[in-house]
Order: sequence, then structure tokens, then C-alpha cells
Amino acid sequence: MKVGIDLIEIARVQRVLSRHASFRERVFTDAERTYCDSRRNPAQHYAARFAGKEAIGKALGCGAEWRWREIEIAGRPKPGVRLSGWTQAWGERVGAGQIDLSMTHSRELAAAIAIVADKP
Repeated sequence: MKVGIDLIEIARVQRVLSRHASFRERVFTDAERTYCDSRRNPAQHYAARFAGKEAIGKALGCGAEWRWREIEIAGRPKPGVRLSGWTQAWGERVGAGQIDLSMTHSRELAAAIAIVADKP
């Protein structure tokens, strides 16, 4: 079993969203953008998903090699994780099994913890 954790300031994500139009498309899948943009405070949800992707990458141990959109976080209230492309292949190579993810946010911070079970 491997664990990854991440914490990010929501204001930082809000600044990036407002300054860099391509950030949404570069980092989040269509489904993730649709979900986040439908919420009252989209930046909170983008920040939580950003932290989730970071936590998953850390738990998988793939460093900076993974691609943002190859980790998709979907569902509510318990988020599911879908890997694709190089990141999925990496997960298979390192024997990653089920990925559990928990995300949370306050007014100022978003956090995520990912647990990657060993493949049976």
C-alpha cells in the first residue's frame, strides 16, 4: 500500500484560473470541468481535484512524469479515480491496485489523500 497527500491554497488556484485560460483544459478532463464549473465556487472544486491528482501521482510514485488529464477524478460524494495513457501503464508496471481518494476543502485550503493498494 502506498499513500500520497497534497494541500493547496484555493486562492492560488483561483489566480491561475483567472490568469491562464488554458489551465482548465491542460489539467482537467471535460467531465471534471463540467462538474467544477457547475458548482457555486468552482475554484474550491478545481483546487480539491488538483490536490487529488497530486496525491495520486505521489502515491503511484511516478514523480513528475504523469500527465494531468490522465488522472480523472469523478463522482460524488466518494470520488472515483480513472487512469489512462502513460499513467495507467505506470500504475500497472508498479502493481497498483484499487485507488481510494478523499478530498476536502475549507474556505482557504483544499486537501487530498490517496491510498493505492497493491494489486492482488
